[in-house]
Amino acid sequence: MKHSRGQVVVAGALVRDGLLLLAQRSRPPELAGRWELPGGKVETGETPEIALVRELREELGIETTVGEALAGDVALGSGLTLRAYRVELIEGTPVALEHSDLRWVDARELTAMDLVDADREWLPELSAMLRTL
Repeated sequence: MKHSRGQVVVAGALVRDGLLLLAQRSRPPELAGRWELPGGKVETGETPEIALVRELREELGIETTVGEALAGDVALGSGLTLRAYRVELIEGTPVALEHSDLRWVDARELTAMDLVDADREWLPELSAMLRTL
């Protein structure tokens, strides 16, 4: 299988009432059980923002608006780049449609979670975001 050059994967940092939403992966096996910011791949013809709104609708059953990007993209290997954005919940209650579980965490709980390695890059920024709310 050929990977397209520069494929972007998007993730959403959804904060509500001072808590950040994390999703527990069910696959692939090497990541199952670990926590991440929900999101997915940008499809051909989509902007990262449009892709993130679609992915959060598919994975969590919610409607969101996408805000500013978190600092720095993370290289995932295989030509994939992970980019995270702040997102705001417009409608719905998040449901784990494609994950094992969902959890709302505060700044202290966030540092204790078994996050996927890529999302750890944003820990300082996410923690600061939660502390300033």
